[in-house]
Amino acid sequence: MEFDFATTPGPDRYKLMSASITPRPIAWVTTQAEDGAGNAAPYSFFNMMSAEPPLVVLGMMRRPDETHKDSAANILSTGEFVVNLVSEADSPAMNFTCIDAPPEFDEIAAAGLATAPSVTISPPRIATAPVSMECKVYQTIEAGKTTIVLGEVTRFHIDDRFIDAERLHVDAPAMNLVARMHGAGWYARPSELFQMERPSYAKWDGTSMASAARKSDG
Repeated sequence: MEFDFATTPGPDRYKLMSASITPRPIAWVTTQAEDGAGNAAPYSFFNMMSAEPPLVVLGMMRRPDETHKDSAANILSTGEFVVNLVSEADSPAMNFTCIDAPPEFDEIAAAGLATAPSVTISPPRIATAPVSMECKVYQTIEAGKTTIVLGEVTRFHIDDRFIDAERLHVDAPAMNLVARMHGAGWYARPSELFQMERPSYAKWDGTSMASAARKSDG
């Protein structure tokens, strides 16, 4: 089955793409309004885009009336935000911060989240997050009903339990990060992993993948 996205309604495009492009990492974004009010909300339209410069990207959909949600409004007005990664232990609190509350509602306080001060920006970090990245806006793009934010990471925080400081080896499985899956309310754990080494062209013997598969079957 195929779909012509030029004629497919927006909600159907969202359903097809968000249910197929999985698992998606979750950015638990903390921001601060100009009056100092705190905000936290999760976004799964998120990923790393570059290391030089160190950039992350957020896709922030607008409300049905096309106004910006609180996180996007705060980012656009202050140019600052923190991306916190979500462990399974934090997932209930993360889910609570999805609440459709009015702008004056402080999700950080209501969820009982412990915070830690950032170094280069005003919004706080979530203290229990395995990784937190302080970000300043690098570029924003208004694309239809979505605000795309490129953020430059100015400070990277990682819990000492998850890193070998000498080798900079990160124990990603130990962080037990959750990811967004298909449909309403579905998430994934990194419970089953497998590893494949990147092939080397210099060492490749010229055998096609199809030929290799036939040999292994025979």
